[in-house]
Formats: sequence, C-alpha cells, structure tokens
Amino acid sequence: MAEEAGLDLVEISPNADPPVVKIVDWGKYQYQKMKEAQKNRRSNKQGELKQMRFGMKIGQGDLDIKLRKVREFLADGHKVRLQIFFRGRENAHRELGYEMVKRIALLLENDAVLEHEPQMAGRNLSVVIRSKQ
Repeated sequence: MAEEAGLDLVEISPNADPPVVKIVDWGKYQYQKMKEAQKNRRSNKQGELKQMRFGMKIGQGDLDIKLRKVREFLADGHKVRLQIFFRGRENAHRELGYEMVKRIALLLENDAVLEHEPQMAGRNLSVVIRSKQ
C-alpha cells in the first residue's frame, strides 16, 4: 500500500505485538518532528539566568525601576544575578556594596530569596536570587 501511494512505511512501535507501522511521507514526518523539537526548546527557556547590574552611586528612582524589572524576571520563572560593579576608588569601600545587597534583599524580600551569600569576583559583587514559590 505504501509503494502504491508513493510514501514510506515507518515503524512506530517495534516492541508491540503486532508491531505498529504507519504510512507517511518520511521527509514531511522528519520536518514535523524537527519543528516540534524547536517549539519544545523555545518553551524550555523559562529557567534562564537573567542579570541586572547596579552601580554604587545609583539613585533611588533608578533602583526602583531596576527592581521592577527584576520582579518581572522572577514572575516569569527566571533566576536573576544581581551584580554590583565597583569603579576606581569605590573598590576601597566594598562594605558599601555588601550593604547595598542587604538593602536590595530587603526591598525584594516578599518576592525573592538569595540562593547564596554575595561573592566578590574581580570588581563585581554578585548574588543569585530566585522566586520564593
């Protein structure tokens, strides 16, 4: 029947009794499988790690805007890396960066939890947060 129709005979379930086969156009079948795999990969990106960078001299209004965006990332199911960067002489006062992380954590306490303690990496202080749910 497959030869008469000019199509291919594809074995779907070889372990079944009797084996299950399907008459399909193999090229079209492969194309559909590839498109389905792409769609699944697109929908799997929910666990991405987003990043938000803060300078030491950030004003309260700018901080509020950035935290609003962080809350959106958390609501979408992403983890967020908060990174505070130090410029020039700011490096001499790293304790201010740790205080800033504590302040941000307090502002986000209803939405997020810290995954680990803040870590220094070069001129950046970073911490990863995730949603409370």
